[in-house]
Amino acid sequence: MTRIRIAITGVGVKTPAGCDVDTFWATLLAGRSCAAPIRRIDPAALPVRFACEVTDFDPSVYFDSKETRRTDRVAQLAFGAAADALADAGELGADPARCGVVAAAGVGGLITQEEQEYNLFSRGPARVSPMLVPMMMPNAAAALVGMKLGWTGPNFCIATACAGGTNAIGEAGRLIREGSSDIVLAGGSEACVTPIAIAAFARMGALSNRNDEPQLASRPFDIDRDGFVMGEGAGFVVLESWDRAVARGAHIYGELAGYGRNSDAYHVTAPSPGGAGAADCMRLALNDAGLTPGDIGHINAHGTSTDLNDAAEAEAVVKVFGERTLPLTSAKGSIGHLIAAAGAVEAVASLLAMRDGVIPPTVNHERADPDLGVDIVAGAPRPLAAAPVVSNSFGFGGHNASLVLTPPS
Repeated sequence: MTRIRIAITGVGVKTPAGCDVDTFWATLLAGRSCAAPIRRIDPAALPVRFACEVTDFDPSVYFDSKETRRTDRVAQLAFGAAADALADAGELGADPARCGVVAAAGVGGLITQEEQEYNLFSRGPARVSPMLVPMMMPNAAAALVGMKLGWTGPNFCIATACAGGTNAIGEAGRLIREGSSDIVLAGGSEACVTPIAIAAFARMGALSNRNDEPQLASRPFDIDRDGFVMGEGAGFVVLESWDRAVARGAHIYGELAGYGRNSDAYHVTAPSPGGAGAADCMRLALNDAGLTPGDIGHINAHGTSTDLNDAAEAEAVVKVFGERTLPLTSAKGSIGHLIAAAGAVEAVASLLAMRDGVIPPTVNHERADPDLGVDIVAGAPRPLAAAPVVSNSFGFGGHNASLVLTPPS
């Protein structure tokens, strides 16, 4: 049986680096950190007072005032990115019953949840909004995208923490390949720059505490890394069969050639020793693509800027790709960690890297960690020959996901 090829024909982002693809990409290539003191809330009482926020998103472009009041920011960002990806893909001419949505979310509508908890404890249960449940549920973003588009095909939410956006794209590819959908919008969104999230991640030691120099805080694979920077945002892509995309004359960014996913089954937050799970995940993705390690030209790393995760990922890369120098980059030095949106946004960056033949630098990577043994792109962009890219995401709970993306040909 002939294997169905999967084309990616539209991309959209809402990120701290910009709310359109061109601005986002230019910011990554410029090597600019988007970390800054938190604006949306008063951070004075928080242990960490900075983040990577989306500062130029205007929900009124996508929603009327009533819709805006009835949707949490996480769903607003999701629909904005999904709508942009759909517009980028052009006229699809698809049956709505054959169009699906796969959207990842880590914690759902946390902004709304915290606001309504305040109402409960300060003003009583009668002041809790009747919209709380549909606004805070993790599947709200997926549901919103489907309802606003009138798409009645498969629609579901992925909740695999920081691996979610990558899992969403991979599982969407499976829907195309199995023939249950003709078009799938896939990605992830997150909006948890909130008091409880910042306090909780800080208490567990996951966040950098460089309050006096936030722009230097996210330092993937750097020897002075001390934790990630909380971010927010969304990223979505449009997937369809290669033959369908060619027949309608679509612009094709690349092919989703391989997808791997597995679990460490080791610890709720720490990666498995030596990056064993991550290494196996990359091998699964390569096998799915029918490629060898020598075929890959670049890795868009998960690269959170935490001690254990960067070390485990680096060791996993060495296990899979051997001593061959393979350039790695992490967008988190620029945009922070977007949790469930991270993998989707980073997949978009991988596609743009292939399109333009250039790898953006890892921001704040100034002193290489001699124990890691990997080649980090830093300081300036680096040319990229036409070759497949691996995009990695690894989440709390031991969830691992990897994509193999190949240039259009």
